[in-house]
Amino acid sequence: MGQPKQTSSVTPLRAMSRAVSFAVLGSMLLSQTAAFAQSASTQPANSPSAASQDYRATNNATSATGFDDETGDTTTPEANGTTATADDVQQRPAIPDAQAGDDITGSILDEDIRRLNTREAPIDETLPRRRAAESASTEETPGIPIGTFVLRPSVTQSINTEITKDGNTRQRRAFLETDAAATLTSGWGRHQLTVTSEGAWQRNISGEGEEQPSFKVNGDLRLDLPDDTTAHLTAGYNFYREDTDDPDAIADAAQQSDVQEFSAGASVQRDFGILRGTTALALTRSIYSDAKLADGTTVALSDRNQTTGTLRGRVGYELSPALIPFIEATVGRTLYDETRDSAGYERSGHSYGAKAGVEVDLGEKLKGEVGVGYEMADFEDSRLSSIDTATLDASLLWSPIRGTDVNLDLQTSIQPSTTAGESGYVSHALTTTVNHQLRDNLVGTMIGGVIWRDYPTDSTINDELVYTAATGLTWNINRYLDLTSTLGYELTTRKEGSDSQQWRAGVGLKLKR
Repeated sequence: MGQPKQTSSVTPLRAMSRAVSFAVLGSMLLSQTAAFAQSASTQPANSPSAASQDYRATNNATSATGFDDETGDTTTPEANGTTATADDVQQRPAIPDAQAGDDITGSILDEDIRRLNTREAPIDETLPRRRAAESASTEETPGIPIGTFVLRPSVTQSINTEITKDGNTRQRRAFLETDAAATLTSGWGRHQLTVTSEGAWQRNISGEGEEQPSFKVNGDLRLDLPDDTTAHLTAGYNFYREDTDDPDAIADAAQQSDVQEFSAGASVQRDFGILRGTTALALTRSIYSDAKLADGTTVALSDRNQTTGTLRGRVGYELSPALIPFIEATVGRTLYDETRDSAGYERSGHSYGAKAGVEVDLGEKLKGEVGVGYEMADFEDSRLSSIDTATLDASLLWSPIRGTDVNLDLQTSIQPSTTAGESGYVSHALTTTVNHQLRDNLVGTMIGGVIWRDYPTDSTINDELVYTAATGLTWNINRYLDLTSTLGYELTTRKEGSDSQQWRAGVGLKLKR
């Protein structure tokens, strides 16, 4: 009798359904672990990822052959992830090399793509920087290229009227004035040379009054040296006609003296960490021409010709880039060409000064310096008393709002005199200038100032006060042409003697390049 037919508990339909279930389960596992495909291809066989792949390969092979767990013929992976049969090893696909895996999984990715918490770009990187609006009043002219330099010239032609009153004397004149200015700037990569010049020429067309020509030019060569060292070489020339209200002016002169000043200087500034040292030497040569009287005669003023040298040293301590306290000392020597002037006085002498202050630099809002100190001047002639005074100096540029600039200048200085028996006086000068942009192409300017001429107590000359006020408008027609207008007033008061006043108004056109 034959052997009984053995039947399996797994029917073909049931085997098919189980195979489909295992296939769905395998596809779900594959989708969950796709992100780790690259690491699985590079990890060793005993890693958890390799074990998971071996386990999926074994299950797929079991489902394909139609065997069920109930048969007990399948081999499960061991705890270390290795398989127990050689058949499973043969059925597992070979792990691709790194290059093939890169092509398939895209492992060559940017670091930010792999990260889940990617860096957010700052606002100033995502939005374009806001540029200041250009206006006709702030836009700079292109200038004229000259080799490695750029020249920016300007010429202003104006018609003016002036009224001068001194006691019971009243004069009125109308005159044409031509003002010329130019700036020459180098375009070098290192060092810089800047030359500035300006001048005024007047011609009376009606009335009486003294013409006031002037001209000056200054050059500054900046040398950028090693070890945080900067040097400046300067030179200049200044020509002007002495004002009738000047204390040293010749009374009742039809034309005052023409003054020529030649200057030269050198300075060196170096940073020593938080310390900043500056040494400067300045030389000035003054030459006076003869004054002309109303009757045609002249008065020689060559005894006022002089040469002055000043040595200055400053040490600053940098608390921060915006705040630098400093101390400064100066010593000067004045030599007159003639040992004695026309009145027989020896006016050569020495000057000394010291002050302490602070430099401030807050960018466009506020910059400048303020200092307090002491200054003294003595003379070789014992009949001339020494002059000494406490000093308060300030030079500040303040911008309270955009389009408005306030310039404050306060200076204390000793001014020697050439009047017989007088040594000089102390000058306290305060000047404030306000520039305000009324419109895109319209700028208003206001100037106010006061000068106090303080004579020593033993002087025969009384103190004087000089008040000045002026206003002006500049309309920028285009980049190259401006329409200007000015209105000014000056008052000089004296304790003894008559006061003097002056009014001036003018309108002109300014051509610039």
